[in-house]
Amino acid sequence: MVDMSKKGILLVNLGTPDSPEVKDIKKYLDQFLMDGRVIDIPKFNRTLLVKGIIVPFRSPKTAKLYKEIWNENGSPLLHYSKLQLHALQEKLGPEYLVELAMRYQSPSIEQALNNLKAQLVESIRVIPLFPQYASASTGSVMEEVMALLSKWQTIPPVSFVNSFHDNPNMISVFAENAAKHNPETYDHILFSFHGLPERQLLKCDHTGNYCLKAENCCETLNDTNKFCYSAQGHDTARRIAERMGIPKDGYTVCFQSRLGKEPWVQPYTTDVLKKLAAEGKKRLLVFSPAFVADCLETLYEITVEYHEEFKALGGEHVQLVESLNDHPHFIEALEKMALGNL
Repeated sequence: MVDMSKKGILLVNLGTPDSPEVKDIKKYLDQFLMDGRVIDIPKFNRTLLVKGIIVPFRSPKTAKLYKEIWNENGSPLLHYSKLQLHALQEKLGPEYLVELAMRYQSPSIEQALNNLKAQLVESIRVIPLFPQYASASTGSVMEEVMALLSKWQTIPPVSFVNSFHDNPNMISVFAENAAKHNPETYDHILFSFHGLPERQLLKCDHTGNYCLKAENCCETLNDTNKFCYSAQGHDTARRIAERMGIPKDGYTVCFQSRLGKEPWVQPYTTDVLKKLAAEGKKRLLVFSPAFVADCLETLYEITVEYHEEFKALGGEHVQLVESLNDHPHFIEALEKMALGNL
């Protein structure tokens, strides 16, 4: 007999290809980049750009990068996400049913929701695994979940976690992970967040005269920018720095993974590397607090690409601070989110 007392919890991360082969990379990039919240231009233009240029030309290179991080566990992002799922399920106990989904590719949001539906859960709590809110990540997950649920005859109570950029457990885990590397032995610290086009930040400013116009508009959270990805990122970085006793001039907030030539949120991480190398800095410690699990952007872009780039500029070492992964304190944070206690 189905236990109708279970509460459903849905963890959702961005996604990963099913394999590092070109054919699977193409499927992943196509689904990811055709999302109108990710590349927010008219659909005709987006189709030409994604299907005509990006997917055909970028997939072989991206496949090589994924092969560099793929291991016996498969995709690191999926592996760590499954560990988070199992740890949270164990912590919550039998009254809860935890499902994992990826916004793009497998396991799909549709399949995860159907699994919850089959168990007749009495409610669904959706936790997009993105600490800082962005339309292209959290917003896209919310839209997809609501679109799928709109087809159900009976929709149970549904709630979402919007962001958790200031979660104390998350802050403490990043600080703890950094402590393993003796931060005092590094010349400078970077908080490198995944980038976004500037236009997506501007769309979040309903006043039309604050975002990228007011001086240091992202450095302090207020009622105007409380949903701004960059402002939430600066807040995360400040909290980690304060927790570790890092002075304001001892760290830099920057943004990586720019796609295309249009303006994205600045400063770009690559530009910061050049600046620090020119100043004679040799050793950099890099956080990537937009991610709750290590993935291509942390394990390759930072660990390999930025390390090699910095060395070519005269630096010596770029050290990644590992992500939250399945750290027990982060699982406690997920438990609080699942219970509605942010």
